[in-house]
Amino acid sequence: MITHSSDANPISGSSPQVEVGLSSATAIAQLEQDGPNELPSVQSRSLFAIAWGIIQDPIFLLLLGGGIIYWVLGDLQEALILLGFVFFLMGISLYQEGKTEHAIAALRDLSSPRALVIRDGQRQRIAGRDVVRGDLCVLTEGDRVPADAIVLSCTNLSTDESLLTGESLPVRKVAAVGKVEMARPGGDELPFVYSATLVVQGQGIIQVQAIGVQTEMGKIGNALQNVNAESTPLQREMNRLVSRLLGIALSLCVAIVVIYGFTRGNWLQGILAGITLAMAILPNEFPVVVTIFLALGAWRISQNHVLARRVAAVETVGAVTVLCVDKTGTLTLNQMAVQQLRAYDQLVSFAPYDLGLHAEAPLPEAVHELVEFCILASQRDPFDPMEKAFKQLGDRYLAQTEHLHHDWKLLRAYPLSPDLLAMSHVWQSADAKQYEIAAKGAPEAIADLCHFTPDQQQHLVVQVSAMAAQGLRVLGVAKVALLDAPPAFLPPHSSIDPRHLPDKQHDFPFQFLGLVGLSDPVRPTVAAAIQECYTAGIRVVMITGDYPVTAQAIARQIGLTQSGDILTGAELDRMSDAELDQQIQNTNIFARAVPEQKLRIVNALKNKGEVVAMTGDGVNDAPALKAAQIGIAMGQRGTDVARESAALVLLDDDFSSIVQAVKLGRRIFDNLRKAMAYLLAIHIPIAGMSLIPVLFKLPLVLLPIHVAFLHLIIDPACSIVLEAEPAEATVMQRPPRNPKEPLFGRKTVGLALLQGLGILAIVLTIFIIALDRGQGELDARTLTFTTLILVNLGLILSEGSTSRLSLKILRSPNPALWWVLGGGLFFLAIVLYVPIVRTLFSFSFLHPIDLAICLFGGAIGLLWFELLKVFHQPQ
Repeated sequence: MITHSSDANPISGSSPQVEVGLSSATAIAQLEQDGPNELPSVQSRSLFAIAWGIIQDPIFLLLLGGGIIYWVLGDLQEALILLGFVFFLMGISLYQEGKTEHAIAALRDLSSPRALVIRDGQRQRIAGRDVVRGDLCVLTEGDRVPADAIVLSCTNLSTDESLLTGESLPVRKVAAVGKVEMARPGGDELPFVYSATLVVQGQGIIQVQAIGVQTEMGKIGNALQNVNAESTPLQREMNRLVSRLLGIALSLCVAIVVIYGFTRGNWLQGILAGITLAMAILPNEFPVVVTIFLALGAWRISQNHVLARRVAAVETVGAVTVLCVDKTGTLTLNQMAVQQLRAYDQLVSFAPYDLGLHAEAPLPEAVHELVEFCILASQRDPFDPMEKAFKQLGDRYLAQTEHLHHDWKLLRAYPLSPDLLAMSHVWQSADAKQYEIAAKGAPEAIADLCHFTPDQQQHLVVQVSAMAAQGLRVLGVAKVALLDAPPAFLPPHSSIDPRHLPDKQHDFPFQFLGLVGLSDPVRPTVAAAIQECYTAGIRVVMITGDYPVTAQAIARQIGLTQSGDILTGAELDRMSDAELDQQIQNTNIFARAVPEQKLRIVNALKNKGEVVAMTGDGVNDAPALKAAQIGIAMGQRGTDVARESAALVLLDDDFSSIVQAVKLGRRIFDNLRKAMAYLLAIHIPIAGMSLIPVLFKLPLVLLPIHVAFLHLIIDPACSIVLEAEPAEATVMQRPPRNPKEPLFGRKTVGLALLQGLGILAIVLTIFIIALDRGQGELDARTLTFTTLILVNLGLILSEGSTSRLSLKILRSPNPALWWVLGGGLFFLAIVLYVPIVRTLFSFSFLHPIDLAICLFGGAIGLLWFELLKVFHQPQ
């Protein structure tokens, strides 16, 4: 239950409750009592569900089939060892899947809605799931309402409740008066807002009444805001490839069974040979590796303050060719400070006053009124950085003076609009005898409100240009004293009625007060990040609402190159799409631009074949964020609508984080390509040594147990070792890849084939020489298998980098590499020198001279990989 005045200012702090909110301790206790503010959603898969999915994998089914056949043949030991491999490989797969699920769960938490609450008297942005009953939340245009709540105070507040009511038109909200109970949605002029509905206009403060399943949305049972598993273009490409390979593989396996059965008369052994070949060539790892890389890639990007809301963005972000970024808050710190004041008098002159040069001196009386009306044109408890700067200036210099009005009441607010970049507040003094209107906005908009003559406008342009050339953001300020206004708006000696105020700001007789220049320091990391973009072949485009000279000043500070002229929003409006397509190639700075124009910029760049990343934070940015291949919303100051439209969310609003995400995107794609090339290369000798002995009536080299052992190395190598490989040193020194380029380009496939055929030639040579020297089947198999393992480990080293030598990779900070190399050698030693295990593998004892031959084969393989690396240039 609450009691509140309907005409209260939502940010004014006129109510102690509004100023303080819940204490942190109370909120924690309430959260423990009621649980999180979330609806039933898709839960992470259980351990049993993951295990069941793994058991259905073809490799495990083949191992089980092989075990059954050995049991039928009476070889119980061989059957048990294959079952042991089933559980061992299941353990590796459980680790991989568990890591992927953990990454997806972390992304789901990050992507949950955010809410701006007032606790302990301070505004803080928290996860929507942490909102509790009794919390005070601040709503602004573009926000999703975090819970069902009562409106304590509002200004021009309207919400879209079509999710609940089906009504497409926004509904107006009013502040609650007296004690009220929550009611069902529907209708205008109600003091209630509902979870998951959208604020389309205005602002307000609400008190939460119901959360989670107790909300109107919860009663319907919808689950919102989840990171859903989605099929990406790369995954679809891989699924198509696997479908084709699967048919070929099964046909070969059936052929081997038939050939073996007819030529040797042993059908059970033929089935084992077919199972071995199937295990060797079935492409089951390919889609698994893609899924793991994309999920872990999204998680790695989130560790660099960029949330991937769509997994497809992980594929595309490394291919970005143009970064379109907002200046304020992305290139700059968004920490505004008033730097310069220029008071205006009726003699059409400005008196500049630089606060940086007079930091310790009191403000001159000439600028007091200018500062006073800056503050009156702002929210009393501001969230906007510029309005915070005005408040700080007033608190520092005008405290204890008649220029601060904490007890005045806001009667009406005229918001910014695309047609008029100015806003006004109508105030009533505490004694209800004085009424003032304060306006602030773009200098040309304020000049328009004040009906400047052409000469006045020309003089204003000169003053604004001088301030903008210093890199300052410039605002104009104006006032109206209503008591002096014509009777049409305020009858003398009567209390003011908001219904008698004009509908438009233009109808007031504003008086121009002066200009305010605000500085916003450039982020210290931006200059280096922009140079890194240029080195990587990425073009940077700055879009700002500031004046061209301000944009130029900032561009010089950050090293942004400008090959052509700066294009303003007005010039953009006058251009046809064809003219813009021609101009866009030489324009890297757009000034005095509004959010709606971003969509045209994105489309023009896309028409030129660019892969565009576009930043945005407001409701009007949503179309451009959706149109860009990579829409990037601001996580700290962005609206919920912008975040929902974007593929990435910049959690710290820092431009350098975008560049790091691009770098990570390139690393992820590079490592994925390495993993795929490795899988293709290593399967060639395994398939060859499974197929050739059958076709030429030679002793079988590989049995199911051997291929299972190889998978103990192959699976973690492709999905753990290569995924964790650091980025190439040259990853940001090459141009972006073509996004239409397939994962398996000609060079990649060619390299993998040469690597695989090289391995096959080495192990086949050793196998044939061993047989020609009269060594038995067991000796030949032992030499061949040992060489294959050693060459495989060398291939893992080689695939770790397309540029570094394999021995240099050993210094790479990748612990998984050491685990796989060390583990492979350790288990190989057990297989070769523990008699009971050696017997199970059908091996003979490996003498030092035999081991030297295997090591020599491994060295030849490593040398072959290095020679190929010299001639192969990264794509």
